Amino acid sequence: MSRVRLIAVPVAAALVLGAILLLATGTDPLAAYGAIVSGAFGPDGIGDTLAYAVPVAGMATALAIPLRAGMVNLGGEGQLVLGAISALAVGLYVPGPGPVKVILALLAGVIAGAAYAALAAVCENRLGVPLLISTLLLSYPAMSLAGYLVRFPLKDAGSSLPQSPQLTEGARLPEIDGVTTGIFLVVAVIAVYTVIDARTPAGFETKVTGWAPRFAAYAGIDRPKLTLRLLAASGGTAGLVGAIAVLGFPYRFIDGALITPQYTWIGLLAALLAGASPLGTLLAAVFFAALTSGGFAMERATQVPRELTAVLQAVLIIFLAATSGVFKRKAKRA
Repeated sequence: MSRVRLIAVPVAAALVLGAILLLATGTDPLAAYGAIVSGAFGPDGIGDTLAYAVPVAGMATALAIPLRAGMVNLGGEGQLVLGAISALAVGLYVPGPGPVKVILALLAGVIAGAAYAALAAVCENRLGVPLLISTLLLSYPAMSLAGYLVRFPLKDAGSSLPQSPQLTEGARLPEIDGVTTGIFLVVAVIAVYTVIDARTPAGFETKVTGWAPRFAAYAGIDRPKLTLRLLAASGGTAGLVGAIAVLGFPYRFIDGALITPQYTWIGLLAALLAGASPLGTLLAAVFFAALTSGGFAMERATQVPRELTAVLQAVLIIFLAATSGVFKRKAKRA
C-alpha cells in the first residue's frame, strides 16, 4: 500500500463526510469547498495562510523528528513558549547592533527549547519516565513560568494585558508582504531534516529504530543517546519557532498567544498524517493551515461555522488511523 494511497483514501473519505454534513445544513458542498480553496490560496488569503503555515510547519517538523523513531514529543507547547520568552529576553535586554541581537535571540530560543526537551529524554533514560508523560507534564511548568515572567518582570508597564513591551525595531525579523522572513529559517530546518533523514547514518538509525526497535537494539543502536539527540533537536526546532514568532509581528510576547492557535497540536496531526516524512510533513502542515485559514472564508461565504474545518481535521485523522490499521492487517495476511 503506497503512502500516497494511504493518505488519499482518508482525505477523500473526510471530504465526502464533510459534504454530507454540509448538505445536512442546506449548504452546497462545492460552494463551501470552493470558498475554502479561494480563501486559503486566493490573493486576499494567501498571506494569512502562509503566516499560519510557518509556525504550524515548524512545529510539525519539530514533532516529526522524534516521531520518525517512534518517539512522541507531547511537550511542544512548553518548548515553543520557552523558546519565545528566551528570545524575547535577549531581544529586550542584550545590547548590540540589530542583526547580532536577532541572531542571539534566535540562538537563545533554540538552546532553551533543546535543553528543556533534553530534560524529558534524561527523565526517560535515567528514571524510566516515558517520554509521553515527561514531555507533556514538563510543558505546564514552562507555560506557567512564561506566564509569570510576562505578568511581572517582563510586563509592559503601560498595558493592563499580560504582555511584554514591544521589541525595538532593530531586534525584529523583517517581513515580506506581511509574512515573516522566519519562513526561510523554517524551510532551511526542513531541508536539513530532509538531508539528514535520507542521506546520513543518523537518519538511517532513526528510521530503523522507528521501524523495528528490537532489531535496532540488536544492531547496536544506542537508544538512550538517540533519544537525547532527537529530543534536543525536536525541542530546539520548537524553540526556534517560538523565537521566530516573538521576533515577528506583533514583536512582543503575549501570554497565551502561542497556545490558542494550537500550532503544536495541528503540527502533530500533520506529522502523524505524513508518517513523519520530512516533505510529507511540510505538505500536510500547509494543508491543515490552508484548511484553517480557508475556514474563515467559508464562514463568510456560506454562513457555515468554520468549526466544521476542525471536524474535518478530526475525521481525517480517524479515517487515517482506521485505514492504516486495515491495510496493515491485509498486508500481514498476504
